[in-house]
Amino acid sequence: MDGVIQIGPLAMATDRLIAVAAIWAFLAIAGVIAARLDSAAMRTGWAALLAALLAARIGFIFGNLDAFTAEPWTMLAIWQGGFSVWAGAAAALIVIGVMLGRKPAGLALIATVGGLVLLHLGAAALIAPDVRPMPRLTVTSLEGRPVELGIPGRPMVINLWATWCPPCRREMPMLIDVARSSEVPVLLVNQGEDAAAIRAFLATQGLADGAILTDPGGGLGQAVASAALPTTLFVNEAGEIAGLHVGEISRPALTAGMRDLQRTQ
Repeated sequence: MDGVIQIGPLAMATDRLIAVAAIWAFLAIAGVIAARLDSAAMRTGWAALLAALLAARIGFIFGNLDAFTAEPWTMLAIWQGGFSVWAGAAAALIVIGVMLGRKPAGLALIATVGGLVLLHLGAAALIAPDVRPMPRLTVTSLEGRPVELGIPGRPMVINLWATWCPPCRREMPMLIDVARSSEVPVLLVNQGEDAAAIRAFLATQGLADGAILTDPGGGLGQAVASAALPTTLFVNEAGEIAGLHVGEISRPALTAGMRDLQRTQ
């Protein structure tokens, strides 16, 4: 699977949809428990959920502290994703234990948390993008130099973007900044626009062009079956797409994906 549900131009990461479904299921089950066992279960459920979301975010931040230190404001950018399931589950269990203890309603909520965590992890594993070969194709630099992609031998990150795409524009300064010093090459392959349009955009934004490549025909997006922009591909040393991120990517998510690539060398 590719880890994405796409309806026309709208693309949604399935892992995030699963997380939303798990949250909804938890609150629904808490409501049933409150109706049948203890009315305090609903209040406890909400408190556990809020504590879980906060702890899950904090856990992810501490796990990627270097990346967040570079851009502290992104700690609040929760729409970019980045939550620790285990930290969130632990916080929820603590809140339930404190508020309901060993009451039947408390034990039922604890069992619900455990069951949903297992279901979430299992579903996430099932919908994780399949490792598949990176297509062999040629794109060009802004100077017109051909650059061949899909050649095994070195891991790389490939970002598909366009100047008209708002999330692409938001993430681009960060991507270019990471590309300057990264041991893993980061290539920003524009989809469907010519070099003149790209240069004009970079000039107005004051962005460097060292990592920018052009793909006027959008062949790369077609080859990897991704019509959504931005899309970030993590290509391993064997020339395989080992990871895929649809939508705006954060610096922590980018650097975490790059660490995974380096571990497999």
